[in-house]
Amino acid sequence: MNNPTSILNVDLAERSYPIYIGTNLVGDSAVYRPHIHGQQVLIVSNSTVAPLYLEAVKSALQEYQVQTVILPDGEQYKTLAVWQQIIDTLLENRFDRRCTVIGLGGGVVGDMAGFAAACYQRGVYFIQVPTTLLAQVDSSVGGKTGVNHPLGKNMIGAFYQPQCVIADIQTLSTLDNRQLSAGLAEVIKYGLIGDPDFFAWLEQNVDGLMARDQALLAYAIERSCSDKASVVAADEREAGNRALLNLGHTFGHAIETGMGYGEWLHGEAVGAGICMAADMSRRLGWITESDQARIASLIVRAELPIYPPDNINAEQFMQLMSVDKKVLAQKIRLVLMRRLGYSVVTDDFDPDLLKVTLNEYGRASG
Repeated sequence: MNNPTSILNVDLAERSYPIYIGTNLVGDSAVYRPHIHGQQVLIVSNSTVAPLYLEAVKSALQEYQVQTVILPDGEQYKTLAVWQQIIDTLLENRFDRRCTVIGLGGGVVGDMAGFAAACYQRGVYFIQVPTTLLAQVDSSVGGKTGVNHPLGKNMIGAFYQPQCVIADIQTLSTLDNRQLSAGLAEVIKYGLIGDPDFFAWLEQNVDGLMARDQALLAYAIERSCSDKASVVAADEREAGNRALLNLGHTFGHAIETGMGYGEWLHGEAVGAGICMAADMSRRLGWITESDQARIASLIVRAELPIYPPDNINAEQFMQLMSVDKKVLAQKIRLVLMRRLGYSVVTDDFDPDLLKVTLNEYGRASG
């Protein structure tokens, strides 16, 4: 095995698994072998990633019976109809219960491949091979899988943990700048929900990350995965504090749904959503204007939007936010910042303040 930069463990008792972070791991058979338990392997990828890395993965798996399914690329294809192509391929090729599904791609591919693995014959083995920064630091870790519905993002799915996550930093060299920035939104999130030292580190190093400094990227990925692994280990099924990982996401998911999936990248919507959460936190008196300015500055330096699109008004925001997995007893719950670097999940806020934030950001974006 090529020596990974680091191996992190997601501690979930019998569902624990390693996250391998390093370079030249995609085509390394030794990293896959301990986590494949049968002979049949289905590689799920998309039309953008497959031409880049599919042959390397297939070469690493020559000793297995390998089939592939190539999905169209984009959030707009994260649907039950497209997902069914994976199930169809598994059935047509008579995959058994010891088969392994490998998700090779970004967050959409990983979510759909994982959901298929969770459903096929009530659960088969699954490996995540994320090829975008967003997937490496967030969606590949923690076992959330699923698809979108026209009325709400990620509302159909399952908690289903992989056998391992293989994060090859080298794959980020083929990522376009927009996708790199989208991944940094999730990285910034970790600094704001409970790691203020990491937030300060990001302020010092965001320019190097944007320039794709491999050492800085490796550290940011490891720190992000470590932060997420700790949260997931304490609350696998989001009964409590795992919802902190959704900082900016209630606003962001409303943007994605309202715009139409694929118009804004997930990380772009989260970037604007974090700024909206910061605005509301400041209105509650929890963070200062200076804190809010620091957050917005970091989002801008990561080349992310700080305002939502101007064609979603406050009323639409409220309607879209009411279809959210954190809603309980018909009350919207938000992840807000008690102070810079420490966040909470709460429904204990003046709804009029939320309307002020939504109106303010609607006007500003226009």
